[in-house]
Amino acid sequence: MEKEITLQLIRVTEAAALNASKYLGLGNKELVDQAAVDAMRGMLELVDVKGKVVIGEGEKDKAPMLYIGEEVGNWSENSPEMDIAVDPIDGTRLVANGLPNAIAVMAAAEKGKLASLPTFYCEKLACGPELKGKLDINASVRENLKIAAAVLGLDVNELTVVILNRPRHERLIDEIRQVGARIKLISDGDIAAAIASAMPESGVNLYMGIGGSPEAVLAAAALRSLGGEIQIKLHPTDEEKEKFENLDVEKVYFTEDLAGGENVIFSATGVTDGDLLKGVRYSRNYAITYTIAMRSKSHTIRKVEAFHDLNYKTIALKSAGINVKIER
Repeated sequence: MEKEITLQLIRVTEAAALNASKYLGLGNKELVDQAAVDAMRGMLELVDVKGKVVIGEGEKDKAPMLYIGEEVGNWSENSPEMDIAVDPIDGTRLVANGLPNAIAVMAAAEKGKLASLPTFYCEKLACGPELKGKLDINASVRENLKIAAAVLGLDVNELTVVILNRPRHERLIDEIRQVGARIKLISDGDIAAAIASAMPESGVNLYMGIGGSPEAVLAAAALRSLGGEIQIKLHPTDEEKEKFENLDVEKVYFTEDLAGGENVIFSATGVTDGDLLKGVRYSRNYAITYTIAMRSKSHTIRKVEAFHDLNYKTIALKSAGINVKIER
């Protein structure tokens, strides 16, 4: 059953990536997001689960589709109950502007095992298997980089740290530069960046900085299978501090706190080329997609290169209520 669900999730992220890729470089990120959500929601109806969205496009009154609490899947009698986390496009602006590192992402886990964090932002530290258990989000940047270099057998100036290019990270960037490590700044797409820290071929060693909490959970879902680690601390806004009393901003959440349970399933399909995946490509009558899918129970990692004949390829769009052909 779990193996079959993994393959079904691949079809979901493929469809989202394909539908969103039609709007590459057109400058309209809302259209990109709408296309991905429509395809993902339509395809999710075919997945053999009793699913509930715990990470989605937002609350029901603000998100008409894939909202938190929405039931997805075919809800067959013997289907497993699962939590569902989705980011139809991590990097809508990247797709709209034709920039790298945009992916369509989703994860599934046993009911109650995907964290729903109370703040929109959190401080993150992600790394690969060799550094798991060696670093500490509460330690100084200098200390973590020195330890990482020693464990990996590198000079500090050979380390590469990925950070979102935001004004809030000026101090972090200065601290890393003072130690001498290399920095790769990204405009968006921190799910792929956090995962890349656990992929040897990516050339990335660490991911640091403040980013979205939902993205941290999705990254944790992948890191479960990759053997990497993510540590986070809540980073509430002033409004969230007023809304939620007694927020513990010193508590450190680890990978399994965010994506727990015996088995976590993850799938991501590239929309634009990036460190993690190639983007959607078109060749005559074919579209080519590149997907990475994982199961934490077996630590199986599948890389799927799929050729879709556009004369026959259809996807289920929720808005249409039927399968429709992919248009270039």
